[in-house]
Amino acid sequence: MRRHRTITPSVLYFGTPVAVISTVNMDGTTNLAPVSSYWALDDLLVLGLGAEGHTVANLRERPELVINLPDDSHWQEVETLGRTTGASPVPAAKPASTTYVHDKFEEVGWHPLAATTVRPARVAELPVHIEARATRVDEEDGGLVVVHARSTAVHVDDPITLAGTSYIDPSRWHPLIYSFRHYYGLGRRRGIAQRAEVQH
Repeated sequence: MRRHRTITPSVLYFGTPVAVISTVNMDGTTNLAPVSSYWALDDLLVLGLGAEGHTVANLRERPELVINLPDDSHWQEVETLGRTTGASPVPAAKPASTTYVHDKFEEVGWHPLAATTVRPARVAELPVHIEARATRVDEEDGGLVVVHARSTAVHVDDPITLAGTSYIDPSRWHPLIYSFRHYYGLGRRRGIAQRAEVQH
């Protein structure tokens, strides 16, 4: 029998996929920000963000975004992005090491790629782009915001798809996972759900 102990962890990141969110700045350029609280249900996307972040400010004014999904080889670029902000001056709630960066593509060596249904640019180097429009931006206690969005287009690097289909090959897709502020890839597959579209 397991022996459970009551604890008070500072975060509840038991293992979530990392995303890099593109939003539109006031001057029309694209801001990039990594997030570690993201999930999807059909075409509904839900993101958890800090209320003082530049991404939230952009979404309140211009509710379009791209959810760029990195694979597990991009953790260092994601970590570099996490030390930056598009807000000047740097918000007081950010860690002391945070610096203002206007061109985050240049900061991490990535390149913008035009989206097809929204204004923010996609990240050319990342394998999955989900274009979306925010439908709700809800304030929560503790300086948190929950964003609801609906997908408008999905672009996927061809080698991780099954030829001639809209299916992702799970054996070729290696998402970057954030677990208690550590970066991981996927481990060995344990099984296949009965509802899985790809059964090999």
